[in-house]
Amino acid sequence: MGAVHKSTKTNRPMSAAFDTRTESLTASTGEARDFFALLKPRVMSLVIVTALTGMATAPGSVHPVLGLAALLAIAVGAGASGCLNMWYDADIDALMSRTAKRPIPSGRILPSEALAFGLTLSIGSVLVLGLVANALAAAMLAFTIFFYAVVYSMWLKRWTPQNIVIGGAAGAFPPMIGEAVVTGDFGWHSIVLCAIIFLWTPPHFWALALVKSGDYARAGIPMMPNVAGPAATRRQIVLYSLIMAPVAVLPALMGFGGLLYLTVSVSTGLVMIALSIQVWLRTEGPAATKACWSLFGFSILYLFLLFAVLIVENGFGLMWALPKVLG
Repeated sequence: MGAVHKSTKTNRPMSAAFDTRTESLTASTGEARDFFALLKPRVMSLVIVTALTGMATAPGSVHPVLGLAALLAIAVGAGASGCLNMWYDADIDALMSRTAKRPIPSGRILPSEALAFGLTLSIGSVLVLGLVANALAAAMLAFTIFFYAVVYSMWLKRWTPQNIVIGGAAGAFPPMIGEAVVTGDFGWHSIVLCAIIFLWTPPHFWALALVKSGDYARAGIPMMPNVAGPAATRRQIVLYSLIMAPVAVLPALMGFGGLLYLTVSVSTGLVMIALSIQVWLRTEGPAATKACWSLFGFSILYLFLLFAVLIVENGFGLMWALPKVLG
């Protein structure tokens, strides 16, 4: 599962192969799909769902056209931050098997082009959100982009094994931006949704880091398994899962999640805990790798299910009331 490395601070490494590829190019050979890949479409899809949930659960309403335009701006902003992350991380991406085929390290897109693309989308998405929604939503989107591209990518990721924990705040902000679009403010509804994502991030990414610890070691990234060791990482995965599962039930107890949400959040939360315990117990060989992949894969489904149910219940008026003892 990878050796343990005690260093917690690294200088920015640079792949010689990456240097050679980029220096030999005068223009990108990338296609439209390569520029789209820079936006991290999987992350964008998650941001769309979580921001839409913030909008759906917010008190009040917004015109559908303005809401759609705001959601598109939030998605583009998320993609822009992903693009800036890929621009800055191109050197370490070239060293890791999971990321070596990305557009920049593979030589299909020049770093300067990715930087210009990311900055243009960042500025454009913030301006559009300010025009179609309000200044608070635009400011929160700008801060989210800055936090992910600068605070996480340029500082935390290469400096501390808590990079995912602290940096996870950037991925947790979209529900608050979504509520700000509707109300011009944010409250406990979106804060709870933010907390769910924040607590979900460490077990999700550390499950992957346990499998890919060799990649992170080669790139000099101080991920938790490489610094604190696999055993400590497994314990923290269980701890975060145990905290996250009851927090995920709060929307039902607070009244903006119904009976369906309560059922889904409790049942899937128990599965998350069970899978995290499997990661803790299975420490060697193929069984350990399988347990990590199982947790990583299910964690994606888990978050999508929670937020999709809230969208259905609140956005489509299909909420079944909880029993009186809970409601």
